[in-house]
This record gives sequence, structure tokens and C-alpha cells, in this order.
Amino acid sequence: MTDFKNDSRIVLTLDAGGTNMVFGAMRGGEFIVDPITLPSNSKNLDLCLQTMVLGFSTVIDSLEGSPSAISFAFPGPADYPNGIIGGYLPNFPSFRDGVALGPFLQEKFGIPVYINNDGDLYAFGEALGGALPDLNRRLAEAGSAKRYHNLIGYTFGTGFGYGAVIDGQLNRGDNSCVETFCLSNPKLPGYIIEDSVAIRAVTRVYGEASGNLNHGLTPKEISEICQGTREGNREAALKAFNDLGESAGEAMATAATLIDGVICIGGGIMNSHEYIMPGILRSMRGTIKTMSGDTISRVQPKVYNLDDPEEFALFARGDARELKVYGSDKTVTYDPQKRLGVMRSKIGASKAISIGAYTFALSELDKMKEE
Repeated sequence: MTDFKNDSRIVLTLDAGGTNMVFGAMRGGEFIVDPITLPSNSKNLDLCLQTMVLGFSTVIDSLEGSPSAISFAFPGPADYPNGIIGGYLPNFPSFRDGVALGPFLQEKFGIPVYINNDGDLYAFGEALGGALPDLNRRLAEAGSAKRYHNLIGYTFGTGFGYGAVIDGQLNRGDNSCVETFCLSNPKLPGYIIEDSVAIRAVTRVYGEASGNLNHGLTPKEISEICQGTREGNREAALKAFNDLGESAGEAMATAATLIDGVICIGGGIMNSHEYIMPGILRSMRGTIKTMSGDTISRVQPKVYNLDDPEEFALFARGDARELKVYGSDKTVTYDPQKRLGVMRSKIGASKAISIGAYTFALSELDKMKEE
């Protein structure tokens, strides 16, 4: 798609929380109005929908120019391509029986409406305006001919969010069900992996390892114990973040094996990346066995921590060599080393989701023009 940073089209946005909704507008990938915050009224469908209409209307009234689309993230279950929300939504109980939210808003405002999962928009934002273009810029500056086109995005928070972008296209799935939270848990067989990756995992493991299940500490406070700036059981604190990293790394190894793309991780818990990333890398760099007795790498490409300058230098250098074309004097460059990078978000999950919502709308509008 065209450079979104120089695009003049305006897209209305929404940060939909169970308590408050924050309405805004973006142009060129940046917010252009002061955010408007209104109570969600999430338990009353009529009030909730009226709030959305009021919020978007207020933003439109403050704009110089007309919006081209509405684009935002909303929790599922959902049929995102058709803009229908419905099922068990803890933060939006009034949507349980199914709400045609996209068609409703399109009818009210007369412009296209695009709704997606926040994990998908996070990955799309990092792929088009965050980690992926930044990585390819760094590779060019390092003199590497290697470029990456696929990105797997993860967010650590109250849940274990996931999205995948393949050659610039968001993988929305056929059932709006591209998820990772329900993968098998390597540390708790029979349970979902999210129980060992989300915020609740850090607090639970610290309680179990310290022998104090009622400690009442947040992940930020447990991180301070790791740093030595707060009293507590440091061994238990380190274990809490290490276990999260190892569990997440197992899920990432599965995704990277199937998709073959770089991985970018966002979310507030990644402020403690120095205690999480070693576990992720340990799992991804692990081995598995075959019945014939061979031991092979858990992930076939070599895994690098792209936030480590020394590892990035090796990642960029690779193992390129000149290969002679049989029967001629010509040569081609051949790099046999398969390599995969893992990095944390530099723009933050919230900004990435916003960029994802904006760029997704632009890409869909461009497709409509082509058709």
C-alpha cells in the first residue's frame, strides 16, 4: 500500500473498554483531535450504541474535512469481516446475543466501518508502521541484502493476544478465529497456555513459589523485587517471569514454525523484558527428538534476540557466499543460514493497534477503488 504517513485520508477510531470508550481520528498515522472519553454503558445495549453514535458524531463535528472510514478493535467472539459482535464478552455483556455493530455504524454515518481483534491490529500496526519496517531499515543500514515480509505479533496483558501478517496481508482467518490463547500449556498439561502467560500467571507463580498465595502484589511490584528495589522473595519473582517467558516461547516456536516470520512482542508486562526474554529464547532454541533417535532444533531457523546489538549484528551478517552458476562465469549470492528474529515493540501496543486500525482501513479503501 502507499505510504500511510503521507496519506491525507481521515479515519475515525475507538478504544473500546468495558468502562470507558475513547473516540479519536487519525490522519497520516497520527491522532488529529483531542480524545473524547465517554462511559461505555456496556451493560445496556441501547445506551452503549447511543454512546458510540454520540462519540463519533462529536469527533466528526470537530474535524476540518470529512472522514473516509471508521476502524477500531473490539473484543470477540465476532464475525469481524461482517462487523458482527456476539457471544461471551465479559466487558460487553449486552452484546451476548449478537449485534450487527459494523452495519449499524455504517448506516448511521454513511462510511465504511472496519472492526478487528486487537491482537490482529497490533500485528498489522507493527508490520506496516512499527517493528517490520524498522527491522528492514536496520538491515539495509548494516549492508544486509536480507529483508523480512512476515510478522507474528504478540501482546502480553490480561490475555495472550496474537496476530499474523503475511506479505503485508493480515491473516483474519475464515472464522475470525486466529488465536493463540487456547494452545496446550507445556507447564500445566490440560490447561490453556494463556494461564501461564497473562498477568494472572505472574501473580500466581510468585505466590506458589514464595509460599504466599495472598501476597497482593502486581506484576510491576514483582518486577521491582527482581530489580532489588522492593523487598520480597527474589527467587520466586524471577521464576514468575521466567515461567511466563518459557511458556510464551513454546507458543511462539509453534507459530514461527508454521508462518516463518519475525516476532514482535508488546504489552505492559514487557517492561520486565530482561526477566522474560531469556525464557522465550530458551524455549525457542530448545530441541526435540525423533523416534529414530535424532535430536533436532525446536525451530528450524536460528533464533536471534534482535534487541541485543551483538546478536543483531550476527543476524544481519548471516552466512552469505558467492555461488558459481554451473556452465557459466556468472555467480549468485547464496545465504544458507535460515534465521528468525524476536524483538519487543518500540512504539508500544496501544500505538501499534491505532496504526493497525488506520492502515487497515486505508488498505480496504484502496481495494474498493481497485474493484
